[in-house]
Amino acid sequence: MKILIQRVSRAQVEVDGQITGQINQGLLVFIGIEKYDEFAEVDKMIRRLLSYRIFYDNNEKMNLSVQDVSGGILLVSQFTLVADTSSGTRPGFSTAKPPKPAEELYNYFVHQMQKAHTQVATGVFAADMQVSLTNDGPVTFLLEC
Repeated sequence: MKILIQRVSRAQVEVDGQITGQINQGLLVFIGIEKYDEFAEVDKMIRRLLSYRIFYDNNEKMNLSVQDVSGGILLVSQFTLVADTSSGTRPGFSTAKPPKPAEELYNYFVHQMQKAHTQVATGVFAADMQVSLTNDGPVTFLLEC
């Protein structure tokens, strides 16, 4: 599992011209699910994500988590994160979990995150989404399990 997190001052997702999720200060989280990922990887990633310290404290050090700052979390499925780009000029997707089981894990991720954090918004799994954001920093990290 790979997640790309961006610290944002605002972010939103639109599908067919309708906003499906939006947040102000917080994390935009792109989720890539690999073929061998299971529920244990999701649980581990959620714990890590909620405690990852990338917000500034009073001393201008990255010592605060999204929970510490009461920030929002916008979850967006993005299978292209797990593409094989090691050779050639076209990405390969054999490393991605097939759509049906990937959707099950994504929905589990969303449900578990909603249980653990109060401000959670989402995109739509496998939809053509328009994502807009203001990256705060910019601050972007790739987390892998």
